[in-house]
Amino acid sequence: MLNLLPERLDRVLLLGAHCDDIPIGAGGTLLELCRAHPGLDVTALVLTGAGSLREEEERAALAAFTPGANLDVIVMDLPDGRVPLHWERAKTALEDLRTRGEPDLVIGPSPHDAHQDHRTLSQMIPTAYRDHLTLGYEILKWEGDLAQPTVYLPLSEPVLTEKIAKLNEHYGSQRDRTWFDDETFRGLARVRGVQCHARYAEAFHVQKMTLSAAPMVGSEPSGF
Repeated sequence: MLNLLPERLDRVLLLGAHCDDIPIGAGGTLLELCRAHPGLDVTALVLTGAGSLREEEERAALAAFTPGANLDVIVMDLPDGRVPLHWERAKTALEDLRTRGEPDLVIGPSPHDAHQDHRTLSQMIPTAYRDHLTLGYEILKWEGDLAQPTVYLPLSEPVLTEKIAKLNEHYGSQRDRTWFDDETFRGLARVRGVQCHARYAEAFHVQKMTLSAAPMVGSEPSGF
């Protein structure tokens, strides 16, 4: 299994249009990354939900999904469903984050996502972070917009169970959504697991990646 991450992982940038997007799309990956890299600097930018119950849920959830990390969460007040109309504010927020340091990894929405807020954010990411490894997470919903991913992170049964438990614990406002349940999260993880010879997995889309033919000194190719 080829390791696509930098040899040293110090900074991770998480991007979401709405509170809950990041943990739903990459919660298992965050748990694995933060435990594999203690003291990781994690910055999260969420475009909507400021000043509401959703912000409270998001801050508690992201803290739970990033154990041992140095976490900084920014929640903006753009109107849900209207992010394309506030493109300039969202783009400025993305660019301002560059002043805090260059991330080794960016995790944001998939470019295939049909939701207008998700899609707008996804389109902005490569214009603000042109030379960064960016993983686009997927969220199963009614639009039927899932595309075949290109990158997988296998999840063990305990990690997936932990992810689902944390989603249920921290996002009480979403429990009445028809797609927000254990079967949805476990079902998609099972499909992606089959595709990478694992029991479960989270999957991502990579828009652009630069390869090096030089071997890493003192290390062997591996997974995350």
